[in-house]
Amino acid sequence: MTSSSSIAVRELPLFPLPEVVLFPGRPLPLHIFEFRYRMMMNTVLDTDSRFGVLMWNPVKNEAAAVGCCAEIVNHQRLPDDRMKILTLGQQRFRVLEYVREKPYRVGLVEWIEDEPTDRDLRSLGTQVEQLLKDVVHLSSKLTGQEIELPDNIPTLPVELSYWVASNLYGVAAEQQALLEMQSTTERLEREMEILTSTRNHLAARTVLKDTLKE
Repeated sequence: MTSSSSIAVRELPLFPLPEVVLFPGRPLPLHIFEFRYRMMMNTVLDTDSRFGVLMWNPVKNEAAAVGCCAEIVNHQRLPDDRMKILTLGQQRFRVLEYVREKPYRVGLVEWIEDEPTDRDLRSLGTQVEQLLKDVVHLSSKLTGQEIELPDNIPTLPVELSYWVASNLYGVAAEQQALLEMQSTTERLEREMEILTSTRNHLAARTVLKDTLKE
């Protein structure tokens, strides 16, 4: 039996961005000023308002093989044909081949999804959310600034896993690895490891700070 993802193949304009990883359901504002990407966005707006975002690795000088489709939900034209756009992450894809390189990249892509699971992931999601709250609380204590989590954090495990991944900062390679995972369980478990490590680090710094105060 052929999976639906393997037959869902299409051509997609591709926008490589250094150190940026887009996740499904997450917003990404962009300022479009380079000529070839102004051309791309004008074409995209005339069609289905969708293009692919791929993380560009400047060290390896190559784009990642897995990215996320972005849909333009708002755009504003600026002088000199520049443009401000707001996009929203849709489904993930894998690049099968590049069909064109100029004036911008176009790839043949297949959609990918997380594998279905019989496991109830709600308790795992709850643990991740609690770790997130611990990290925010400790960060507030260390910086002396009030930091609050938004009220609209997703509750469904797969959406929560994307939300947490998108809010990790300065670790694009780790975010890319999380994007490529096709198991919600593995993604949430990896995020538990990251958040636990962060919490322990912040807790140790908090103890040190309190000790120095004495």
